[in-house]
Amino acid sequence: MAMRKREDGPEVFPNAAGIDIGGSSHWVAVPRGAAEEPVREFGTMTDDLHAMADWLLGCGVDTVALESTGVYWIPVYEVLEQRGLTVLGVTRFRGRLSS
Repeated sequence: MAMRKREDGPEVFPNAAGIDIGGSSHWVAVPRGAAEEPVREFGTMTDDLHAMADWLLGCGVDTVALESTGVYWIPVYEVLEQRGLTVLGVTRFRGRLSS
């Protein structure tokens, strides 16, 4: 998918990451420049979630947006919140948003 040009304006959450929550793995993206590989895949076991939190904190992330369609977000939320990250739940949408 081609990247869309971002409109100029202030960044609201410059140190935020996004996580696509899945049943067998979680895909995590951090801001460009925060890590050599800004997108990583993590497993779903507790040790994997702690490794994810370690990586996010090491990248300077302070806020995380979780996208999940099921209940798989709950352990991720709990681990990240316990580690001091601000965790926001978001939902995906179909179609276009209009103003």
